[in-house]
Order: sequence, then structure tokens, then C-alpha cells
Amino acid sequence: MRGADDRTGELFSYVDLEARVRADHPLRTIRLIVNEALAALEREFSGLYARIGRPSIAPEKLLRAMLLQAFYSIRSERQLMDRLEFDLLFRWFVGLGVDDPAWDHSTFSKNRDRLLEGDVAAKFLVAVLAQPRVKKLLSTDHFSVDGTLIEAWASLKSFKPKDGSDKPPTDGGRNAEANFHGEKRSNETHASTTDPDAKLYRKGSGMEAKLCFIGHCLMENRSGLLVDACLTPAGGHAERVAALAMIEPRADRPRAITLAADKGYDAEDFVNELRSMRVTPHVAQNTNGRRSAIDGRTTRHVGYSISQRIRKRIEEAFGWIKTVAGQDKTRFRGVDRVAWAFRFTAAAYNLVRLPKLLADVA
Repeated sequence: MRGADDRTGELFSYVDLEARVRADHPLRTIRLIVNEALAALEREFSGLYARIGRPSIAPEKLLRAMLLQAFYSIRSERQLMDRLEFDLLFRWFVGLGVDDPAWDHSTFSKNRDRLLEGDVAAKFLVAVLAQPRVKKLLSTDHFSVDGTLIEAWASLKSFKPKDGSDKPPTDGGRNAEANFHGEKRSNETHASTTDPDAKLYRKGSGMEAKLCFIGHCLMENRSGLLVDACLTPAGGHAERVAALAMIEPRADRPRAITLAADKGYDAEDFVNELRSMRVTPHVAQNTNGRRSAIDGRTTRHVGYSISQRIRKRIEEAFGWIKTVAGQDKTRFRGVDRVAWAFRFTAAAYNLVRLPKLLADVA
């Protein structure tokens, strides 16, 4: 018999959100890991908020909502709040009841500075990896490092001389046409009026120069999880400097560790610095018209070829962070805010991979 096309809503409804999420949904495992990590940061959250006054939106709920934004490629907080109004899965994950109103999108802007001051993104990444069942998946001996460009939220038209010698547009309003052909521009003489922290940078010869930052990640080689992430202004030596800063805390141990990297890290000073820290440099050889800093002492070992094969998995992390999580072009201005978002999406990438990794070892 054909069913009637009638609205079946009732005046009162008793909906158990827990029953609406299927038992094998990946978000169930993710939510358990997230809740344990947030519980470990309870003291950090308490120090960020005043003890008197009107209660704010719980930072735990804000962070869970921001994770959903990364998981489901939601472009803005306004769209996220629209989704939270009607999606029962989102309400269950964040911790809102069926009748609880979604908060205003401006809540994120008001609380982001507070979370930034507490360096919550970096601490959240550490708290996720510190859980015993996650820690078993990590290698403490073998790592890979790489960097990727994060385009700034600024137009090339905003890249103007620091001395103010540019002429204002005579027509076309504030977004007038501009012709930069033949004009010499560099980070020494020019700066973006939209985001002064962004630098003009070209990834390689013949490639387009963009206003951007560089995001850096350190990956352990056993499970391909990101164990550290940072972001710096774009520059020729930024990747190697960031790599040394991320690997140094892990090199303070009796046993030597390895660090894999691509040809861009094949520099004599970088390789020598790694060896002084008892880190074996499994760096790809760059023999394009020059002598590589990596010789037979390293390349003859089987571990070198293994590291070169596994290090490419870090590109999977960058691909997810930039396409799914929307960090290919940041929505924030200032190196601190962009770095916060980059670290947080690095933690989100780990969370996406953990349900399958934990199931494989169960």
C-alpha cells in the first residue's frame, strides 16, 4: 500500500541522539578520543576563563564544532552553525541536545583569541597522541619532515611599497586594475597592507609567486601520523630551520633516530646539524649540478631506501589538510592565527585516520 505524503511531526518529540548514530560510525571512535584529549586539557581551559561573570560557550564544544568543520569541508562558521541547527549527527558530536539552540557564529571570533593565547591547538595535538592506545601506534625512532605553501588571505594588489610611494588608483574604485609588468617587487621593499606577515614566495623556478606562509609537519613513519606541526613566514631556509626545531626535542635520547626529507633539505649545514644531534639524515640526494651532502655512509643502508619510500606519505597529510580541511588558502590573517588553524587541522587529520588504525591493531 502506498504511504501518504503527509507531515508526521508532533507537538512533542522524544529523540535520543545516541540512538540516532549507528554503532559503527567512525565519529564514535573519534569522539571518544577527542573527549579524552579535552579532559586532559581541563586545567588549561580553566586558566583561560574568568571565575566570575556570565558563563560562556564551553571551549570543548567550540573545539568539537571546529573539528566537524574540518572533517566535512565546511567553509565558514556561519555555514557550520546552519548545519548544527538541523543535523542530529553534528549535535550529538558537539554535545548539544535536540532543543538546544545553536550559538551565533561570532562566538568563534570572540573565543579564538583566548584559545590562541593558551596555545590550545598544539596542546590538543599532543593530548591526542599521548593517549595510551594511540601512543602504541607511534614510532619513536623514524620520522619524516616536509613543508607546504599556505596561500595568505591577501591579494597581490595589497603588496605595496613600504615607503608609501605607490600612487592611489585614479579609476575603478578600491579594486582598480593593476599592471605589475616590469615592476620590481620584493619582501625587502614591499609588504601586504592586508596581512603584513605574508611573504611573496615562489616554490620553484618558473612558478607563480604568491603571498603565502609555509606549513611544516613532522610525521612518524610507523603509522603516518603527524606528531608535530608549525607554520612560519615563507622564506628560503624556513623549511630546514623548522625541521631542526621539530626534531630536536626527540633527538635527546641514547639511541640515534632517523629523519627523512626530500631534495630541498639536501644542504650541508642542515645535514651536519642533524648529525651533531645524533639524527641520521635520510635526505633525498639532490645531484642537479651540485654535490650532495648525503654520501654512501647513509645511502648504503636498507633503512635509507625504506625511509625514502615512506616519507612520501606526508604528502597525503598535506593533501587532506589543504583540500578537505580547507587550508590551501587560509581564512585568517597574521602568522599566529594561521599557525593555530594549521596545527588544529593537523590534529584533525590524525583523528580521521585513527579509527581505522585502532581497528587494525584490535
